[in-house]
Amino acid sequence: MNCYCKSDLLFANCCQPFIEGRQVAATAEQLMRSRYSAFCLHNEPYLKLTWHPTTRPEAIDFDEQQHWLGLKIISSHDGGVGDSVGQVEFVARYKIHGRAYRLHENSDFVMQNGSWQYTQGTLL
Repeated sequence: MNCYCKSDLLFANCCQPFIEGRQVAATAEQLMRSRYSAFCLHNEPYLKLTWHPTTRPEAIDFDEQQHWLGLKIISSHDGGVGDSVGQVEFVARYKIHGRAYRLHENSDFVMQNGSWQYTQGTLL
C-alpha cells in the first residue's frame, strides 16, 4: 500500500516505522509526513507523543466524516540532522461530507531529547 503522505513510497517503508515506534524521524519533514499519516489513521497516541508537551492538547478530536486526500510539502527550512528547530510548509487536502477543503500551514518543530516534536502551526 502506498503511504498516506504521498511520498511515492510504500507505507511500510515510509511512515509506518515511525508511527509504530521502530524508528525516530531524522528530520522535521519526516515527522510532518508521519503525523499526516497518523491523522489519516486517527492514531492519537502517536500524534500526542510527537506533539511538544507545552502545546499538546489533552485529546485530539477526530471528525469521523473527514477523509484526508493528500499532502504536498511546499518547503522545509532547517529541521535537518544537527538542527534544533525546523519549519515545514505544507498543504493537506481533505473532504467532509463530500466538500473539499485545503489546510495550508507553516508548522514549527523542535528537537528535544533526540526526537523532533511539533510545537505549533500558522495557517496560511
